[in-house]
Amino acid sequence: MKSIHKFVLKAYLGPMILTFFIVMFVLLMNFMWRYIDELVGKGLDAGIILELISYAMCNMIPMGLPLAMLLAAIMTMGNLGENFELLAMKSAGMSLVQITKPLIILVSCISVGSFFIGNNLVPYANRKMFSVLFDIRQQKQALEFRDGLFFNGIPDMSIRVEHQDPETHLLRKILIYDNRAANGNMNTVVADSGYIRLSDDKRYLMVTLFNGQTYEQTRNSMWFNKSGLRHHSFKREDQMIAMDGYDMGRTDANLFSNSRTKNVNELQHDIDSLEITVNSVTASSYEPLLKDQLFLRDTMILPQPDSIRIDKSGYADLMVMDSLKACSMRDKNRVWDKACHMAKSSRNMFTFDETTSKDALTQLYMSKVEWHKKMSLPVSILIFFLIGAPLGAIIRRGGLGLPVVVSVIFFVIYYMISLSGEKFAKEGTWDAVYGMWLSTFVLTPIAVYLTYKATNDSALLDFDWYSGRIKALEEKLKGKLKNIKNKTLT
Repeated sequence: MKSIHKFVLKAYLGPMILTFFIVMFVLLMNFMWRYIDELVGKGLDAGIILELISYAMCNMIPMGLPLAMLLAAIMTMGNLGENFELLAMKSAGMSLVQITKPLIILVSCISVGSFFIGNNLVPYANRKMFSVLFDIRQQKQALEFRDGLFFNGIPDMSIRVEHQDPETHLLRKILIYDNRAANGNMNTVVADSGYIRLSDDKRYLMVTLFNGQTYEQTRNSMWFNKSGLRHHSFKREDQMIAMDGYDMGRTDANLFSNSRTKNVNELQHDIDSLEITVNSVTASSYEPLLKDQLFLRDTMILPQPDSIRIDKSGYADLMVMDSLKACSMRDKNRVWDKACHMAKSSRNMFTFDETTSKDALTQLYMSKVEWHKKMSLPVSILIFFLIGAPLGAIIRRGGLGLPVVVSVIFFVIYYMISLSGEKFAKEGTWDAVYGMWLSTFVLTPIAVYLTYKATNDSALLDFDWYSGRIKALEEKLKGKLKNIKNKTLT
């Protein structure tokens, strides 16, 4: 490898790693903002939070890599251009393609690796992330007593404390309403102090009360006019109440299977199976609907219509309306009742088939979208690099200022186009190949154009050049207007 290539490669690796972690941090903050309400107040261990964050970061790699490649390419080539190092390389006879050759090889390797990340790592991370999120949602809120407020996180119980010592966790002036009794009895407990906490395995509620009184209201079948009240005092009372939902259960991740948790081979298998299902359901709906439901052969009522009659001999002169007119009133009522019954049966059968077909179509569209998304990721990384490298060579600005602005603009365009195409593909309006590759089709000409302009040292963002062009156009228009005025005057 040439020394100049090592220099360019070294100049690119630093910004690439830096921008990748910056982009991942921004995406992670967006993820945490979306799920912060489900994470706060449940007493989750730090290990669970770190596990969820790691799975989320693996899931966001396909979104972060293209933006990181774009931003790193603009920063690297901008720094080289700003320090006149790029000019020195071109003066030595090197073209832009020769200068960026090691970067193209590196980005190509990253693109190939991104396919395996999206095909193997991301589906596994999605399964695990869905499993952890489900377990977190199932877990109940942790015990948290606030001074002067009722805590209603325990079923059929309401607890109020006047004050909680932040160091010893001793509760003062405790009031407990307990409605857990199956016979309808209600207990009210008042205590001067005590401790209420979950056991280490979070399966039991450990209650220790000091210097209190218990009031138990007993009820029977005549509760509306006859009830009893029992009362007793205590110096210390210990209770162990069985709890459910406060421990962090772990669900099998394989139960969370959808199009986002499968690789290319599994998606292709699903696509083939769903296409067969859709075709069979669609084909088996209309023909039985007509032959077996709407126009069921019943010679006692009416002959079959000519359009579906198999044996048409001697049938041409027989018309349905004539047959109906020849029937008696009782036969007409019987025809009407049977037609209504067939119509209702046909509607129910067709509704079931239509629902099955729609579900299969939805799964088919989503599977195709995920399949093409995994294939388009490596190409999008290459395209973003081919946009960023010539753009950085043209603007010749390094740092995190203008490169960030330009990168965000291109990424927003890419993201909006991708979301629109994905939406149309999932709805079945467009084919998945058009919806998921639309952003590639749009950005590829831009990449080719920028590469051409950078290779030829074009003044793409030279505002003086644009102002000169505009002034020349204004002078040209003024001259034409002057000639038109002179002709009209003469």
